[in-house]
Amino acid sequence: MSDLSSFPNGLDALAARLRQDLAWLELPAKSWVPPRDVDGQRVVDVVIIGGGMAGLVASGMLKRLGVANHVVLDKAPAGREGPWVTFARMRTLRSPKQLTGPAMGLPALTFRAYYEALHGREAWVALDRAPRETWMDYLVWYRRVLDLPVRNGVTADAILPRADGMLDIVCRQAGRTETMIARHLVLATGRDGLGGPFVPPIADDIERTFWAHTADAIDFAALRGKRIGVVGAGASAMDNAATALEAGAGRLDLFVRRTDLPRINKFTGIGSQGVVHGFAGLPDDWKWRFLNYAMREQTPPPRPSVLRVSAFPQAHLHLESPIAGLEQDGDHVVVTTPKGRYPVDFLIFGTGFKIELTNRPELAAVAPYIRLWRNRFPVPAGMGNGELEASPDLGDAFEFLEAEPGACPALSRIHCFNFPATLSHGKLTGDIPAISEGADRLARGIVRALFVADRERHFADLQAFDTPELLGDEWADDETETLSERPSERIPT
Repeated sequence: MSDLSSFPNGLDALAARLRQDLAWLELPAKSWVPPRDVDGQRVVDVVIIGGGMAGLVASGMLKRLGVANHVVLDKAPAGREGPWVTFARMRTLRSPKQLTGPAMGLPALTFRAYYEALHGREAWVALDRAPRETWMDYLVWYRRVLDLPVRNGVTADAILPRADGMLDIVCRQAGRTETMIARHLVLATGRDGLGGPFVPPIADDIERTFWAHTADAIDFAALRGKRIGVVGAGASAMDNAATALEAGAGRLDLFVRRTDLPRINKFTGIGSQGVVHGFAGLPDDWKWRFLNYAMREQTPPPRPSVLRVSAFPQAHLHLESPIAGLEQDGDHVVVTTPKGRYPVDFLIFGTGFKIELTNRPELAAVAPYIRLWRNRFPVPAGMGNGELEASPDLGDAFEFLEAEPGACPALSRIHCFNFPATLSHGKLTGDIPAISEGADRLARGIVRALFVADRERHFADLQAFDTPELLGDEWADDETETLSERPSERIPT
């Protein structure tokens, strides 16, 4: 066991250790992908949309494997990518602090190394879970210490297949539009990457000023003294309820359709490297069985999140209370459940996300050709599940597949590295525990595709390579001597 007392103090020392580790491992690998130009414009080998955790570790893995010509695009300002300091409202991460997450197997790149370098060993031991703002600071450091090619303030407006098999990525930044030509595209776009927030249709007739989804920007200060309703029993519902209460909400009603709050996180019970690496190898019916069961059981909200809400006497839990009706009544809304009618001034839906390709305008040119599980998998009796049925059916490198073979070959170059990939690959794309393993699978698949596509160029390079290992003076040829001139050779006895 190493002497942990010698662990480096300070981020400068940690960065130096990381550089040394990478040097010892001969990483990053040298750049090897032949450059391409089209009409005088340099082609980008890989464009990654999304600079949150998944996009950063995908970039890190590509760089590690020698794909230097790639770029990460994110619409948010630097330091505000992903949910951590925007619509995430928990105090701490839900994942245990010791999970290595995006560290790619490098000890000096772990959150623990970062935290101890800043605060010391005793602070790490005392830490329960990572505060979400601290996790965001860690990701900012991660991006900087790996020197990842992220461009902020860039929105991808359209993904367009080209006649030459590549992709046009139409981007907008500060009012200017540019088109990148990419060989591969990675959608590292999180929970709502193939859809958006789900709000039940019952809210359609209520003015937007009276409600929000947990993924929306919410002015909680404006809710002080108000009657607030929250729909849902998941972690986000609890975190938003707690944030409203802490901002001074006068009353809070939490509406839950179940008879009790879910209590057991089923997937935690079987978490292992077997699940991480084996799920993708399951037969389709077993993939469906695992995820359908886990989704029906639901993931419980963390105990600290529930206690954060229940600590307030003005918080009220309503079980067996699905929303049966919403009625706008002057300056408030009346929520009707089987148990009664509740006037609220503002309603927050903690109802998760949906997969709906038509919600993503940037995918409009390719969405009609993407094969979904419902297109080819007969749903087992009694296991209907709209979210799973709408999930994309993905290849080995998270690439989209065609609903009709030959209709849109460019789909093989678009990789779905976001939460809806779960049914095809397992939980490798949206959560902290196995994000590095997911990025490794993604990057290796892209590397394989790039090499195969450039095989003629690599073969030409093989033939043209002429740097000699031997110079010809190492050992002289003695075949000019006749056999009779050679001294007799005897085997010693």
